[in-house]
Amino acid sequence: MDTRGGDFSDQDADRSTAVEFVYQPTVADFEEALRGRARRSSAGRAQVLMAPLTAVVAVVVFSTLKDATLPVWIITLVLSVAATSWGAVRGLRTMARRMFSVVEPYGRCRMVADDRGAVSTGERASFTVNWTVFREYLETPGLFVLLGGDRAAGVAVLPKRGAQSPADVDRLRAILDRNLKRL
Repeated sequence: MDTRGGDFSDQDADRSTAVEFVYQPTVADFEEALRGRARRSSAGRAQVLMAPLTAVVAVVVFSTLKDATLPVWIITLVLSVAATSWGAVRGLRTMARRMFSVVEPYGRCRMVADDRGAVSTGERASFTVNWTVFREYLETPGLFVLLGGDRAAGVAVLPKRGAQSPADVDRLRAILDRNLKRL
């Protein structure tokens, strides 16, 4: 990833294919992105389901070892799955707040994308990224979420509300379809 920043006009981009989004990131954007990732990617599902599945295995093992009665086994199972599921949801919210805290200092963002990649410029910093950094993307009702793959931690959030016109959402979708795998 090139962190020199800059503007696509400085890099001789073809302005006719570029699309521009201007937006202020929010915690809700990151929560929506993580929920979408949890539903549509194997890494996201594994992250959310790991704790409840571990709780089920632990309850079954300990109930078997301790010869627990069926009502105790069922109550313990329901309570442990409920608690770990609640914890998984809280974990996503905490992760969203942490991700937002990283981008919050950048302030209002301007992202310009074309077939080569994207340049994002904030009030205090900017960066350039080629599409090869991301492997896939997903679309939620309010966002485009770019994912670095199962083993990569890279997640980029592009709110649709930042589009300069409704056609820009379709243009960005077309750019992403040409360069990334859609989930």
